[in-house]
Amino acid sequence: MFLENNKHKGWIEVICGSMFSGKTEELIRRMKRAQFANLKVEIFKPSIDVRYSEEDVVSHEGHAIHSTPVESAQNILLMCSDVDVVGIDEAQFFDAGIVDVCRQLANSGVRVIVAGLDMDYMGVPFGPMPALMATAEYVTKVHAICVRCGDLAHHSHRLTADDKQVLLGAKDTYQPICRHCFNELMSKK
Repeated sequence: MFLENNKHKGWIEVICGSMFSGKTEELIRRMKRAQFANLKVEIFKPSIDVRYSEEDVVSHEGHAIHSTPVESAQNILLMCSDVDVVGIDEAQFFDAGIVDVCRQLANSGVRVIVAGLDMDYMGVPFGPMPALMATAEYVTKVHAICVRCGDLAHHSHRLTADDKQVLLGAKDTYQPICRHCFNELMSKK
């Protein structure tokens, strides 16, 4: 197994919330702090996420950090030798294997920081995120501001009629809304 000589205890941190809540900003902040502390870091994202960059993890605010795009969660294990911290963005787009990958990394002494949407545009728990949150030692839920009423938002309202669960987009495709506004919009469908 990799990292057999690592004497540090590993753990899993999950950063979750809606679109435009600052998940990627927080992931980038934590990863840059680890780099500043001279820790060896690796950052990964699903290869389907090419919205702002094919390689970098980029926030909606334009902050970026170099990452490695991967086709599947298992590829992460192949690229994590002798690392202290692993960052994973857009975890909801990975298959359920991402949970075991994160566990293996943490069990081998790696600090794992995962960011992703906790719910899809219909308000349903998204992909492996519930299992990641249950497995994590630390869960941070960040909130956007509802564009309709100004309350805390934790739903990602889709502005298009497309009903695919996975639809990459930004402000042209999604807007953050609160529970009340979400329920109001859903009752009109």
